[in-house]
Amino acid sequence: MMLPPFLRPMISPTPSPGPFRFDPANTFLQPLVSKLHKHPKRVVFPDGNDARVLRVAAELVRLECVSPILIGKRRDIEHTAAAEGISMEFIGVVQPEDSSDFQAYCERYRRSERVRRRIIRAPEETMAMPQYFAAMMVQYGAADAVVGGNLMLPAAFFRALFHLIKRKPHLDSVTSCMAVRLPQRPDLGQDGVIFLADCAVIPSPTVGQLASIAVETSRVAGPLLHDRPRVAMISFSTKGSASNLSTHKMQAATQMARLRAGGQLVAMDVDGELQLDTALIPAAAERKCPVSLVAGRANVLVFPDLNSSHVAYKMLQYLAGAECYGQMLLGLVRPAVHVSRVADELTIFGAAVCAAHQAISYRDLINEEAWDV
Repeated sequence: MMLPPFLRPMISPTPSPGPFRFDPANTFLQPLVSKLHKHPKRVVFPDGNDARVLRVAAELVRLECVSPILIGKRRDIEHTAAAEGISMEFIGVVQPEDSSDFQAYCERYRRSERVRRRIIRAPEETMAMPQYFAAMMVQYGAADAVVGGNLMLPAAFFRALFHLIKRKPHLDSVTSCMAVRLPQRPDLGQDGVIFLADCAVIPSPTVGQLASIAVETSRVAGPLLHDRPRVAMISFSTKGSASNLSTHKMQAATQMARLRAGGQLVAMDVDGELQLDTALIPAAAERKCPVSLVAGRANVLVFPDLNSSHVAYKMLQYLAGAECYGQMLLGLVRPAVHVSRVADELTIFGAAVCAAHQAISYRDLINEEAWDV
C-alpha cells in the first residue's frame, strides 16, 4: 500500500542530503541555543558512527553551543564523515579501548559491581561498549550529558545509564518526559510546545510514580519553557465524569503531586483528572472544568500509562507533523536523552540542546551528592 506523500518523509531514518542547518525561527530551541552559546557544554554520543549524528555534531560546532564527543572507532567515523562531506573540525572522537581513562573506568566498574555483590572478571568487555563508556564519562565529569539510542535498542541504552549513573536520592525509579513542538498550533501548550510524560520507561506507573513523574517533569520543563509548568493528569474522564480504578488513580496522583511539589519547593500547578481536550482547549475547559489553573492552558501532560503516552506522541509526530526532541530521562543526577532509531537530525539536535541546557542547572547538584569515587 502506497503511503500518502505527507507521511513518507516523516518515517524515513535516512539523513537528508547536504548539511543539516538549524532554523533559528524555532521559538523553543533558539533561546536555548543562545544561552548555550555563552555556556557551551560537552555532549557525548555513544552511537558516533552515524551520518545523522555527524551532521548534528557539525551544526552544533558551527553554532558554538555544544562541544560534541562521538564514541566509536575513529577510522570508521572519519570514513563516514569523508563519505558524507562532513567536516570533523572541533568534533571529538573517543575510541574506548584507546582512551587514557579506559583502565580507570574498568576499575570503577569492577568496584561498583563488588558493592552489588557481583564479581566481574572482564570489565574491559563491558567498558568497550560505547553506551557504558559514555555513561562513565558523564558520571565522572568527562562529559556533561549523553544522547544516544539512534543505533541501538532502547533497553541497551537504558541499561547502561541506569547501571552507572547515580539516581537522585529522593527517587526510587527513573522515568522520562519528552518536549514536543507543534509548529502549526502555537495556541496549544506554551507557544506550541507541550511536555509529555512518561513515554519511555514505566509501563504501568503507580500512584506514587505518577506523582513523581509530574513533579520531575516540572523540574525539567520550567527552565526549558521559561514559564511555570501547568500539569494536567490525563484521563478519559474530567473531574469525576466517569468513575473507575483508572480515574481514581489519576485523582490520587494529582493530590500526591501537589503535596510533593509543595514539600520539595517545585513551582508548578497541577490538576486532574482531565480529558485531553479539557487540558488543552480553552473552550472545552470552559464547559467541563471552568475553575482550574491548568484546564485549557496545560503545557505538561502526564498520561496514565506507557501505552497511552507512547501512542499519543507517535500520533502527534506522524499525523500532526510534531517535532519531538527525544526522551529526557528523569531521576538521574546527570542529563541523558534517548532518541529513536528512526530519529531525524532535528530530533537529535533538539535532544542535544535540551540535554546541554539541563547540564547548566545540573551543576548545582554536585554539592548535594555524596561521591564514592
